[in-house]
Amino acid sequence: MFWIALKMLFHDRAKYLGLVIGVAFSTLLINQQLGIFLGLLARAAAVIVDVPEANIWVMDPGVKNLDTVFPLRDTELGRVRGVPGVEWAVPFFKSMATIRTATGELESALLLGVDDASLVGVPSEVVLGEIEELRRPDAVAVGLDGYGKVWRNEPITLGRTVELNDRRAVVVAVVKDSPKFTSSITFFTRYSQALQYTNNGRNQMSFILARAQGSQSAEQVAATISEKTGLQAMTSVEFRNKAIQYVIDNTGIPVSFGTVVGLGILVGVCVVGLMFNLFVLENLRYFAVLKAIGARNAKLVGMVFLQAIVVGFVGFSLGLFGAASFFEFAGRNSNFAGFYLPWQIGLLSGAVAAGIIFLASLVALRRLLFVDPAVVFRG
Repeated sequence: MFWIALKMLFHDRAKYLGLVIGVAFSTLLINQQLGIFLGLLARAAAVIVDVPEANIWVMDPGVKNLDTVFPLRDTELGRVRGVPGVEWAVPFFKSMATIRTATGELESALLLGVDDASLVGVPSEVVLGEIEELRRPDAVAVGLDGYGKVWRNEPITLGRTVELNDRRAVVVAVVKDSPKFTSSITFFTRYSQALQYTNNGRNQMSFILARAQGSQSAEQVAATISEKTGLQAMTSVEFRNKAIQYVIDNTGIPVSFGTVVGLGILVGVCVVGLMFNLFVLENLRYFAVLKAIGARNAKLVGMVFLQAIVVGFVGFSLGLFGAASFFEFAGRNSNFAGFYLPWQIGLLSGAVAAGIIFLASLVALRRLLFVDPAVVFRG
């Protein structure tokens, strides 16, 4: 009996393909949009993720995200270092800068200044060069994706120069950093060197990076820093979540992506539901014949669900394959760096596809269960 159900499904190739494409399109849209959405959120906290050595971030009490900072006084660094439980604390500078390449083009870049002594804050994965070379005058390290945007289609070499806020900067290292939310070009240099590139005033320290001593939890030490200094101190995880939540609460990104995902689900339900209902209606006479020769309703329901499961499985597999291929090939472009497809999203889209095909089956069963076997003999 189930073999007959599959023959009915595969015999009507046009509707079979239409059903599969409907499920596949919905699955592809959900996975692609949610993957990009999560990638964008991750970019909002990329600077924090790139400094795994520090588990505490200290900043002005009014800071809500990474992009809007109020400079701290230099004396705050000593106060944080004196808090019990702090193993070490170093300054961290963050600012936007304008660069002029050798061809005269202007680009916006993110400038990060790390501690002169320890160089904490530079990504650990080095593509070319030595991080220790940052101790030289005018030395900067550049992110790999940013290098490709400044020196397009040119081989990666050291010693290239660029004007950074009208001052000369020499590339001594290329590092692999996380894609950023505001700029795809990131330069790393020593804290003292970063101040020379910007010279924005007396107080320029954006953050203080600290680490709790081994026996102390980061949460406890961060709370103690806030109590002793009056500054805002958070663990890396807390600050990362806060930066991501700020994007969710203050931009239209969640609504935009949520709308597209919702439309994907709606289109899937409508298209697959209508086509599956039409498929069952056109094959209603065959089901009536089976009913006339003694097939029970439970058997017919099983046949419809088998057809629905086959359509859902093939459509979901194709859609998931398309989404995975998109992230695989698009991820090779620096503009899409950092976007990925977590397995949780694939699982979620599978549940959505199952829901779509289940609803479509229910709509079709409404006509099937009440079909009169006598319709066969009426011609």
